[in-house]
This record gives sequence, structure tokens and C-alpha cells, in this order.
Amino acid sequence: SIVGNFLEHTRIFYFHNNNNPRVFGGSADVMVRSFDRRIESLFELVNAKVKQQAIYILEQNMLDNVNSYTMNEDGSYTKRQIQPDEKLVNIHEDFFEMKVENVMKAKVF
Repeated sequence: SIVGNFLEHTRIFYFHNNNNPRVFGGSADVMVRSFDRRIESLFELVNAKVKQQAIYILEQNMLDNVNSYTMNEDGSYTKRQIQPDEKLVNIHEDFFEMKVENVMKAKVF
């Protein structure tokens, strides 16, 4: 979970697919409660540039160590502890500095 100055989160779904990723976007979390009382959609990102941008967003989300929380088995959350030698990564700030070359070389796995 990532909670920072901007209370928003991506709805990107990444499937490794034997190193040929399939990436989907959606209007809601894929949870039963999201589909019971409203209309939601999931769609595959087929445009190579858009797909790569989504992969970059996922990659950066996994690197964030400033706004990150880990969900525990009991459903509670624990703030991620930053190690003394660890570089601070805050995606809510870093996205303002985004560079095309970083987007194009992003990999989730």
C-alpha cells in the first residue's frame, strides 16, 4: 500500500506471461465488492508505449520506500522501515521528475 500526499493508486494489473507481459488497466480493484453493485471495466493495454508507461508506474511503486506500508496476515498495515544506507524513493515526488529514457527501460521482472 502506498499512501502519500496524493491519495490515489494505480489500477494496473501485470501478468508476466513467460516474459511477454500482458498489462491491464481497470476502473476498480478486482474485488467482489467492486463488481456486485456497480459497473467496472478492465482493459488490456495493447499500445506498446502506453504499456511501457504502465510498467514504469508499477516498477516505481515497488521501489517507493517513503510512502509504503506492508499488509500483514491479520489485515493490519506496518509502515516500511527505511534502512540507514537506503536511498529515499517517493513516487509522489519522483513522478514530477519523470524522464522518457527511464520509462522506456523500466522492467517489473
